[in-house]
Amino acid sequence: MLKRLRWTMVFMLFMAGVISYLDRAALSVAAPLLTKDLNLDPAELGIVFSSFFVGYSLFCFVGGHMSDKYGPKKVLLVAMLVWSVFCMLTAGVAGILSLLVVRVVFGMGEGPYATCTNKIIYQWFPAEKRTSAIGMANAGQQVGGAIAGPLVGLIALTWGWRVPFVAIGILGILWLIIWRWSAADSPNQHPLLVEESENPKRSHHHGIEKDVAVLSLGQYLRRPTVLATSFAFFAYAYVLYFFLSWFPSYLTMERHMSLADMSWANIIPWVFGAAGIMLGGIVCDALFRKMRRGILAHKTVIFVSLAISACCVALAGQAYSVATAIALMSGAAFFTNLTLSTYWGIISETVEPARLGGVGGFMHLVANTAGIIAPTLTGVLVKITNTFQIAFYISGGVALLGALAVAIFVTDQSHKMTWLKGTSAKEPS
Repeated sequence: MLKRLRWTMVFMLFMAGVISYLDRAALSVAAPLLTKDLNLDPAELGIVFSSFFVGYSLFCFVGGHMSDKYGPKKVLLVAMLVWSVFCMLTAGVAGILSLLVVRVVFGMGEGPYATCTNKIIYQWFPAEKRTSAIGMANAGQQVGGAIAGPLVGLIALTWGWRVPFVAIGILGILWLIIWRWSAADSPNQHPLLVEESENPKRSHHHGIEKDVAVLSLGQYLRRPTVLATSFAFFAYAYVLYFFLSWFPSYLTMERHMSLADMSWANIIPWVFGAAGIMLGGIVCDALFRKMRRGILAHKTVIFVSLAISACCVALAGQAYSVATAIALMSGAAFFTNLTLSTYWGIISETVEPARLGGVGGFMHLVANTAGIIAPTLTGVLVKITNTFQIAFYISGGVALLGALAVAIFVTDQSHKMTWLKGTSAKEPS
C-alpha cells in the first residue's frame, strides 16, 4: 500500500508539472498571434515573458517557507487555484498593461510548486530513492512543454490565441479537486495509512514538516555550498527560460518557420528534456549507491551536464540549418535537465528537514531571477542586433559559469551532523 501511494503522489505531482508548463509555454507558442493582436515589439514581448518571473521567483521563496509552516499539500492546493484562475484571465487581456498584471500574479501562483513537490517527495521517499522520484515528478514539466506546441498551436489557429488559456486553466481546477481528496504531506497523514503512520520509527524516517529547527534559515543561506548550488540552478534556469520564452519565436522570426511547423518542431527539445530529467534522477541515485557520497554524486552530474549543455547552446547560435539548431538545442535540453533533481539533492543532503522548504525556496528564488533576466535581455538584444546569436552565446556562458561554481564551491563535507546532533546552533567550522 505504501509503495503504491508513494507513486500515486509522484503521478499527481507529475500531472501538476504538465499543467504548469502547459500554462507557461502557452504564451510562447501563441506569441506570434498575440504580438500582432496587441501590437508588441520584441523588447516588449521580452518584458512580458519576464513579468511572470517577477511574481514566480519571489513566491518560490515565500511558498517554500509556507510549506514548512503549513504543509506542502495546502500550499500547493492554493497555488494551483491561483495560477489556474489567472491563466484563464490571460484570455481577457486588452493590452500590455493588463497582460503584465495577469502574468505577475500568475507567476506568484506557480511559485510554490517546485519546493512543495520536492518537500512532499522528501517526506514520502527514503534517501536512496528520492532523486529518482523527484526526476519522475519534475519530468511532467517537460512533457507539458512538449505537448504545448501542437496543442496550443492547433487551438490557437482554430479558435484564436485566447482559447487555450481557458482550456488549460480548467485542467488545473480539475487537478486541484482530485488533489484535495487524495494527497497528504507524508505517509503518517494519509487516511489509508493511519495505523502504519502511528509507528514513531516510520514517522521519523519520512520526516515531518513540523520538526523543530536547530539552525536558523540565515545560517544556511550564508553557506558557500547553498550559494553555489543556487547559482548553478540559476544557470540551469537561464538556459531553460531562454529556450522556453524565445525558442519558438526564434524558429519563426529568424528561421522563418510557419506557426504550424514551429509548433511541431518545438516538441523535439522538450522530449529530450523530459528524458534528461528522468534519467538524471536515476543516474544520481545510482552514483549515490555506488559512492555512498551524495554530495559528490550530485556535484559530478551538475558539472559534467552543465558544461556539455554550455557547448550545445553556444554552437546552436551559429548553426547553419534549422535541423542543426534544433538538434543542438535538444542536446542542451537533455543535459541541462539531467541536473534538475540534483540541486534539491544537495540541499536535502545538507539541510535539516524543518528548513528544507525555506532553503529550497531561496534556491528557487535565486534560480528564477533568470526568468526575469533571460527573456528581457534576449528581447533587447534581438531588437538591437536583429539576430539571436549573441543571446545563444550568453546563455551558454552562464551555463559554463554554473558548472564551475559547483566544481569550486560545493564541498563534499557533510553539514548534517551539526543538526543531527541537535544541540549546537553554531555554524560548523
